[in-house]
Amino acid sequence: MAQLLITGGAGFIGSHTCLVLLQDGHHLIVLDNHSNSSPVALERVRALAGLSSSANGGRERLHLIHGDIRDRSCLEQLFNDASSSGRPIEAVIHFAGLKAVGESVREPLRYWDVNLTGSRCLLAAMSAHDCRTLVFSSSATLYGYPECVPIPETTPIQPINPYGHSKAAVEQLLHDLAASAPNQWRIGCLRYFNPVGSHPSGAIGEDPLGIPNNLFPFVSQVAVGRRESLQVFGGDWPTSDGTGVRDYIHVMDLAEGHRAALDCLLAEPAQLLTLNLGSGQGASVLEVVHAFERASGRRVPFELVARREGDAAITVADPSLALRRLGWRTQRGLDDICRDGWAWQSANPAGYDSQG
Repeated sequence: MAQLLITGGAGFIGSHTCLVLLQDGHHLIVLDNHSNSSPVALERVRALAGLSSSANGGRERLHLIHGDIRDRSCLEQLFNDASSSGRPIEAVIHFAGLKAVGESVREPLRYWDVNLTGSRCLLAAMSAHDCRTLVFSSSATLYGYPECVPIPETTPIQPINPYGHSKAAVEQLLHDLAASAPNQWRIGCLRYFNPVGSHPSGAIGEDPLGIPNNLFPFVSQVAVGRRESLQVFGGDWPTSDGTGVRDYIHVMDLAEGHRAALDCLLAEPAQLLTLNLGSGQGASVLEVVHAFERASGRRVPFELVARREGDAAITVADPSLALRRLGWRTQRGLDDICRDGWAWQSANPAGYDSQG
């Protein structure tokens, strides 16, 4: 099995992907600065993977380094140490970055620095150490206001906020890098739609700092009593119930998509592969609310407010290329998402700060 570097591996998607990769037998080095994550997540990943103590390999198979991808000396030391140990890093899964759309509008310099400069530093370190296999955490925000739904990968890139622009810039950098060294780089750009849910054990899940930026954690925090009510932005969209429709993908399906992309890149010749990861099914805001109420047995109060600038009526993936290239499709639906999300939130009402 391979030695892998997972940047941002203590985060929501990263921690679930680490679990899937550990269960496959890989050795992981996780680099995370914990700006929006908790080291507790990886302690729980170790336990779920049966690696809870150093005696049975828990520390050796999952090694956490507190550091920043913009720190060139940290990256150099990390790659050197891996090579010196006799197990050099064979591939990187790159999650590290900032991801809140509204925050990116307020702090564009920070987003460009972390998302683009950080990626550039990482790629330079990879190149210097002859590690040329990368799975990149991209985003469906690149599509902006999509011209058609479901959205195929051929849809024009037209981001409408700094976050989306920074992701598009990294994708362009990856295209340029691959073109500069034909037959050397194996790169997968995975454009996520709306990752939600948690591991069914409830041990790991989404724990955003401060007020959640996305619908699902806000709904779950209302259900558990951390917040009074949900604001639904727009009740007059051209949809079945007037609320926006999105493609929600269970985080375990997404983690398995990363495994499938990595396996494909390691098995095939050098290439740049760009894929949507989504369910291909849309659910409205109110459908999510009502499904979560059924799963939790709790009421989720909400109020309809004005639309937000930058929102679209319907955003749903065309995931058919991922099926053809990876043999991957989602296995879990909205009821599974809500059941597992409630397992996490009810067991951890204050997130990773919860006792026990």
